[in-house]
Amino acid sequence: MTSFMDKDFLLNTDTAKALFDEAKTMPIFDWHCHLSPKEIYENREPENITQLWLYGDHYKWRAMRSYGIAEKYITGDASDKEKFFAFARVMPYLIGNPMYHWTHLELQRYFGIDTPLSEKTAEAIWDAANAKIAAGGFAPRDLIERSNVVCVCTTDDPADTLEYHALLRKETDFSCKVLPAFRPDKALGVEAAAFPTWLAALEKVSGRAIDSFAALKDALRCRMDLFDEMGCRASDQAFAYVPFTPYDDAAADAVFQKAKRGEAVTADEADGCRTALLQFFAAEYFARDWAMELHIGPMRNNNTKMFREIGPDTGFDSIGDDLIAYRLSRFLDSMAQRGQLPKTVLFTLNPRDNYVIGSMLGNFQTDEASGKLQFGSGWWFNDHIDGMREQMRTLGNLGCLGTFVGMVTDSRSFLSYPRHEYFRRILCALLGDFVEQGLYPNDLDTLREIVRRVSFENARDYFRLS
Repeated sequence: MTSFMDKDFLLNTDTAKALFDEAKTMPIFDWHCHLSPKEIYENREPENITQLWLYGDHYKWRAMRSYGIAEKYITGDASDKEKFFAFARVMPYLIGNPMYHWTHLELQRYFGIDTPLSEKTAEAIWDAANAKIAAGGFAPRDLIERSNVVCVCTTDDPADTLEYHALLRKETDFSCKVLPAFRPDKALGVEAAAFPTWLAALEKVSGRAIDSFAALKDALRCRMDLFDEMGCRASDQAFAYVPFTPYDDAAADAVFQKAKRGEAVTADEADGCRTALLQFFAAEYFARDWAMELHIGPMRNNNTKMFREIGPDTGFDSIGDDLIAYRLSRFLDSMAQRGQLPKTVLFTLNPRDNYVIGSMLGNFQTDEASGKLQFGSGWWFNDHIDGMREQMRTLGNLGCLGTFVGMVTDSRSFLSYPRHEYFRRILCALLGDFVEQGLYPNDLDTLREIVRRVSFENARDYFRLS
């Protein structure tokens, strides 16, 4: 019997173990996450493990709801200790869930606790973990540096001031770079009721009136200039599907005027305006040598009652099943024809579309960058053993696994970095299987190079991290 999560966790061959010896030495570049630059700058110590683990973590909230935990102990007014004990009660029943592994990796790596978490062990683990926290070293910057993270790319709206990025640039005693990533979803959401409110915020931060589609592009270009000055290397857009309804600027302006007035915008009108904006963004990203991330496939805010009560990003999103291939192809081709297709990372939330994405990459690869088009790692509902293995196997079957830019946390938690270790163990196990099955030679020099590249070096070079 294999011991629970020992030093060889997930490494079931000698080759995998040898490769992980290489992988574990590599630094972490977290090029897509949802960490708060404000929290990184203020660098406050947490009071207890609940604040580190359960505040804002909708992965854990979904699991607790699935077990039947009352909302009081999830997002409600229960005490931090009561919330921790509620989560501990759920843990033994999360067999097969990656959260079970993440939780115990975090307990091991940050707290030196090897005991599995359950209702029976909750009191002892609560006391031991909080004693560690009370001793210090659990502020955001401490956790980032202890995790060997060399760069974090946060997720920032065009209307964000970036004030905390500016302050962090002046810090001299923090080794990790914190760079903004441009996330213009609210600009693209012209059909949303909140669009006029967001537009007013953009007017305020840009210092200019936005009374036309052309003025909107000028304001967004101005914000991108600031992002670029702050070291931005990437953008991020999330869609149920990538739109492609070609509109010229006059047609887009007509939709913009309706949206600005708060009038209803049809789905076709929204897609037309979105397409024009997305093409504008892609051209700007190309000019700046930013990578364009497209996160495709979420179906958000499914539970209207809970959305009204506690808002978005609280655990009520799931996988959509829109058809994506044709419109994605036409959008990428429209930019390639203009000679303005930026480096692009395609994520899919629906594993049904793995082969759509994996095969789409090869249509637009060029010698401008190694792996110019990337298949993003197993994301959100796919960042588990099966999902990550399948994403890498698909990329290996259809493209060039050795140019893969690797794992992202996509997380709001400063304790999430063992997920990179989890990914690297899965990568090494997959490569080890190829060798053990005679599918790849036992060439450890090349295999170690692949591990170094996928763990860190490819992303470092792709996003121009100096």
